[in-house]
Amino acid sequence: MTTLTPFKILPLLFSAAFLLTAGSLWLPGHLSLLDNGYVDTFKTAFLGILLEALPFVLLGALLSSLLRVFVPDELISRWIPRRAVPAILFGCLLGILFPVCECGMIPLVRRLMHKGMPLYVAIVFILSGPILNPVVYGATLTAFRSHPELAYTRMGLAFAVAACIGLIIYGTVRRSPLRLSIRREGSEEQHGTLRGGRAAAVLVHTSDEFFEMGKFLIIGCLLTAGIQTFMNQSSLSAIGDRPLGSYVFMMGLAFALSLCSTSDAFVASTFLHTFPSGALLAFMVLGPMLDFKNALMLLSLFKTRFALYLFFLIAAAVFTGSVLASFWL
Repeated sequence: MTTLTPFKILPLLFSAAFLLTAGSLWLPGHLSLLDNGYVDTFKTAFLGILLEALPFVLLGALLSSLLRVFVPDELISRWIPRRAVPAILFGCLLGILFPVCECGMIPLVRRLMHKGMPLYVAIVFILSGPILNPVVYGATLTAFRSHPELAYTRMGLAFAVAACIGLIIYGTVRRSPLRLSIRREGSEEQHGTLRGGRAAAVLVHTSDEFFEMGKFLIIGCLLTAGIQTFMNQSSLSAIGDRPLGSYVFMMGLAFALSLCSTSDAFVASTFLHTFPSGALLAFMVLGPMLDFKNALMLLSLFKTRFALYLFFLIAAAVFTGSVLASFWL
């Protein structure tokens, strides 16, 4: 756990005092700027995304802490098959056992990798877990009652994309792309299990994980709320008439909106008569794998070069798979 010394706290106090002083001098003369439709839309979007994501971040942090305290290091290693293909299939199916949204994936995967999960299996779990679980399947099937084939195809495409990227990572990445702060975690002693019992250790580790990932979540929510507030939607129909342009637009929209995987299907269903089915599929598969919030969290876990490489693989695989799947839909 990080120790806060006076030298670390003092700059934060000076910054907070400056912001409070500047705000108290500026706000009284500009209160009218806070009373308009854009501000209301921004506040609603920000709070909606944040409140939707926070429970899943907390759930992921809690599962991560439970694994850290109660699961022996050797147990996870014994569960994972030694060969690449069975291990990748195992990683794809882990979402059924751990139905965690993409917001809570990173803290959980951090702990699983510390327990011995290989990198390529962890990547497969990060990509497939938010989609291949019963909650998301039920939500997608409910959103597309008249088109259940979209729910089936979403599950199949997510499985295929995650498995292909896992194989590519297995064959191309030889060195660990984890940041130094994550690698040093393995050398820490679990003192929390010695004082206060395991329940106290779970609470301590959960709070550490939650606040560490929370700062990236808040930044992502702020950016996403800004895009939702000022994005012009008047030309949606024109974009939908362009085959490849509709795919790129819906993938970009999924990245920008940063919706939860349990609710993005309901948003996608509103575009059912505007965009082709393949573009809707790209929206529902890319969003849980790669969005603003998730990208910031992945950058906190992996080195920048590897994270950008992973982002490219995800976008290319989802685009290609969605176009191919559109011939069947």
